[in-house]
Amino acid sequence: MKYVASAILALSLAGASALAIAAPDHGYVGQTLAGKAKVTMAQARSIALKAHPGQVTDAELENEGGGSGLRYSFDIKSGGKTFEVGVDAANGAVLENKAEGANPD
Repeated sequence: MKYVASAILALSLAGASALAIAAPDHGYVGQTLAGKAKVTMAQARSIALKAHPGQVTDAELENEGGGSGLRYSFDIKSGGKTFEVGVDAANGAVLENKAEGANPD
């Protein structure tokens, strides 16, 4: 009986490991576009925080007009306000750095 229980446990763990490997990690919105970006999320985040220091509350990669058409967008909380900082995913240029209005995206 111990052998059967051990075998079932081993198969369960193997199955769970296979699922973990097969399931992609979508750590942020738009991560599926990351293969098209020349700048990584970590690099873009660093650029955004240099442009506007504060706490990042949201981050995404999106197709949007301006620059290369692929940009990282960060919401950065600073001084009681939230600012949107856009970073071009092709070259790291800051495309946007402004306080969010009453109706944020």
